[in-house]
Amino acid sequence: MKKGANIAIGLIVVALATGGGYWAGHHGMGASHGAASIAAGSGQSGASPNKVRKLLYYRNAMGLADTSPVPKKDSMGMGYIAVYAGEDAEPDAANQIKISTEKVQKLGVRTQAASMKAIDRIVRAAGRIEPDERRVYMISPKFEGYVERLHVNATGQAVRKGQPLFEVYSPDLVSAQREYAIAAQGMQTLKGAAAETQAGMRQLAESSLLRLKNWDISGEQLKALAKSGEAKRTLTFRSPVSGIVTEKKALQGMRFMPGDTLYQISDLSSVWVMADVFEQDIGLVKSGSRAKVMIDAYPGKVFEGTVAYAYPTLNAETRTMQVRVELPNPKLLLKPGMFAQVDLAAPVGHKAVTVPLSAVIDSGTRSIVLVQAKEGHFDPREVKLGARSENDVEVLDGVKDGEQVVIAANFLIDAESNLQAAIGSFGHASHGAPAAAKAGEAALPSTTASAAGHKAEGSVDAIDAKGGTISIRHGAIASLKWPAMTMEFKVANGALLKNLTPGTLVAFEFVERSPGEWVITAIKAGAKMGGVAGASTPAEPHTAH
Repeated sequence: MKKGANIAIGLIVVALATGGGYWAGHHGMGASHGAASIAAGSGQSGASPNKVRKLLYYRNAMGLADTSPVPKKDSMGMGYIAVYAGEDAEPDAANQIKISTEKVQKLGVRTQAASMKAIDRIVRAAGRIEPDERRVYMISPKFEGYVERLHVNATGQAVRKGQPLFEVYSPDLVSAQREYAIAAQGMQTLKGAAAETQAGMRQLAESSLLRLKNWDISGEQLKALAKSGEAKRTLTFRSPVSGIVTEKKALQGMRFMPGDTLYQISDLSSVWVMADVFEQDIGLVKSGSRAKVMIDAYPGKVFEGTVAYAYPTLNAETRTMQVRVELPNPKLLLKPGMFAQVDLAAPVGHKAVTVPLSAVIDSGTRSIVLVQAKEGHFDPREVKLGARSENDVEVLDGVKDGEQVVIAANFLIDAESNLQAAIGSFGHASHGAPAAAKAGEAALPSTTASAAGHKAEGSVDAIDAKGGTISIRHGAIASLKWPAMTMEFKVANGALLKNLTPGTLVAFEFVERSPGEWVITAIKAGAKMGGVAGASTPAEPHTAH
């Protein structure tokens, strides 16, 4: 009798347990809620009955800044995650990226403390190479004549100082030479004459000599004229400097008038870079500042110089001011007319919190810095940046002096942990981010939504061939921890929609091309993709938002 009573009691217990399990499954209780109930009732398996974990709250599985004191689901039907005492001791722990020490070493993560220091802001400007105006020489005869012969007859030709350029014939020049020669001979003849006569002849000779000097006749030619007493028919013009013939107008046999420019010679051993600085940066540029010049013709090569002068006028059309940078050019690599990119160092003057440029992850809409909270724990911070130097950047808000920031492998941490989900508290969490982020643990690259494909099975709900989208009622997807739902996908190619109609059973593969944008890359009607882990046929799906 007693034995029969025990059997009856056992059957009742089994029936109650089975019914309770069916009821929990039917009402979609999340695993976290079940875990919380077990912990509250009988403790963890293998743990002491006295060590019962204290439930704090439930948080959003997608990393959104939303908590609940009771179990609940989000709009996609995903259950909130239970958080227990000791698991979330820090206020921002839910948003931290947690990576094992071994993985940190494999990724080559390096950190550096943010520090207070004054940095030089870099002002970038476009410029062009121009000859140094102080090294440009014009060859312009001061008398009328004819070009008799050319010794240098091509623009761009290199010349040495003193090298003959051309010979000219001028009646005025011949007449002036004869006048000087006669006066010089008269002085010799009248040595024994009266003082007044000698003085008059001397004055005539000096005026003739001064006239020839004013015509830029060289001293050697004047000495030869005085010695021989014979006027030469032609006069040779020589280069006053070593350089390049940048302009040549002289033609053999042509007539020229006083002041006509026949040659222009430029000494290019030193050149100017004329940089156009925008109006808002004018106050940062000072004379004597360091400048780095990059030329497209020489990739990777940097020419260094100094700001010699900032012009006092502004171009009203471009709203820019010209700044002159002087550069040595011993090998003549810099050619007048070349375009240049100029970086001007502008001292900020005050000290501020700075981090290396490599510490900043720029998404285009925001700047993120990973701050090491403790070993293996990284806190993504949105920062406001200020002045930049060649290696550092000023942080106006988001990081404090002395905090350790990640300067190497921060992009690998981003890919490893799905940073979009980790910074969900900023209000920009990615739709369908991997559930690994919900526990604060880094997901492997093979399971990161943005780095790998996912497989599922379901049935076609609707097709928009014109828009290139398809709505599929799919089963649960284990790789993303998604429940069964109906959601819209884009297709990588319109041909993938061929032969598909609403109601068709399909197996498909998809990737996350950008946050929240899921694209089908392969789809088969009535077939399986092969090894779809965790994918099940649709059953009571939730509608995705």
